[in-house]
Amino acid sequence: MAILINKETKIIVQGLTGKTGTFHTEQALAYHDTQMVAGTHPKKGGQEWTSDSGKSLPLYASVAEAKEATGANASVIYVPPAGAADAIIEAIDAEIDLITCITEGVPVMDMVKVKERLDASSSRLIGPNCPGLLTPEECKIGIMPSSIFRRGSVGVLSRSGTLTYEAVYQTSMAGLGQTTAVGIGGDPVKGTEFIDVLEMFLADEETTSIIMIGEIGGSAEEEAAQFIKDEAKKGRSKPMVGFIAGRTSPPGRTMGHAGAVISGGKGGAEAKIEALQSAGVTVSPSPASLGDTLVSVLKG
Repeated sequence: MAILINKETKIIVQGLTGKTGTFHTEQALAYHDTQMVAGTHPKKGGQEWTSDSGKSLPLYASVAEAKEATGANASVIYVPPAGAADAIIEAIDAEIDLITCITEGVPVMDMVKVKERLDASSSRLIGPNCPGLLTPEECKIGIMPSSIFRRGSVGVLSRSGTLTYEAVYQTSMAGLGQTTAVGIGGDPVKGTEFIDVLEMFLADEETTSIIMIGEIGGSAEEEAAQFIKDEAKKGRSKPMVGFIAGRTSPPGRTMGHAGAVISGGKGGAEAKIEALQSAGVTVSPSPASLGDTLVSVLKG
């Protein structure tokens, strides 16, 4: 069944005509006929975008026009940082169900404004500063390398793009495969958090186990651990493996993502690991052993 996206998802590309948008749209179109249905550009409405392979998409001046013409229910944003927040808000105003912002470097204050608009809407935002999401053999939104995916039973959830790919590759090599992989992004202010995706994976019948990859900084992993505990008390639980990146990072220094900083004695790796373990999550000692750790958990 998977979560969030499937072969019926229709996607608008905001920022299609740029180099990044063009490259990744071509990749998505080549992946099991992912339904990329239109692009937007305020000055190119009425024109067409054509890929190197000869596929073309209509361009509209706004997301609202593109949605009305195509029936799209999702958008992906490749707009540069200065305009990314406005692009997200445009998609929210057009009542797009699922918005994925790949853009890195969106100003935090811009995202605070976006968050206010998002919370008052029915839209869901993945990102920003994320690799997107992919349901194997059905739909690809974003920049994940599709060749490593295999249809299967593991739900993958991560703040880190590259570690998402590690988890996907290892579960594919182990013969487990994935239902959906979701990269929520590592920025301190974003649309979707661990708890939101965990709720969906727990409710999804095809997802029989979960890998969750966190980082130092913030408290999202501890909050997720408490959520896992609370759900287990209700009789809802699935085998889970976790990993926390940044275990050796010095306090007060940002490592990688803008959200990956330990401050005020909070956000450290050890506290996050302890919280996950106390919730019954088996924490992998290394990103290189995520797949093996999950196989061991499943074997009991």
